[in-house]
Amino acid sequence: MINMADKDIEIRFVKKWPDEEIIHLYKEAGWWKETYKKSTIQTMIKGSFVFAVIIDRKTKKAIGMGRVLSDGVSDAYIQDLMILPQYRKQEIGKKLLVTLLSHCLKQKIMWIGLIAEPGTEPFYHSAGLQQMKNHVPMRYQLVNNHD
Repeated sequence: MINMADKDIEIRFVKKWPDEEIIHLYKEAGWWKETYKKSTIQTMIKGSFVFAVIIDRKTKKAIGMGRVLSDGVSDAYIQDLMILPQYRKQEIGKKLLVTLLSHCLKQKIMWIGLIAEPGTEPFYHSAGLQQMKNHVPMRYQLVNNHD
């Protein structure tokens, strides 16, 4: 684990970022498939309501990311929140999550949701998110898609 102080990291909202760094983050999270196209990364970043990277000021590289999908008025969904494993357990992820939540609230977006991986609930609870009782996350499943 690398110990980082607040002065060693920067959270930046971006409209573009090097493809290789974003793909590296997705791979580290286990969310990248070799069938995905590198050419979609910049479109994904630009199409997000907000796309944030956490930068290690010493290396100038992204060590984490998160994004918000929203119409900018009513609802927002936090997605793809991740920190490289060696940077975890230092409140960096929580700072990113709080930054994304604060950005939405400043825009007067009051319904903010996400789908968390099992076992990560305490992390999200610590930032004020709660499970939605009587709701079931759903996803359209293509017939040939085996995720």
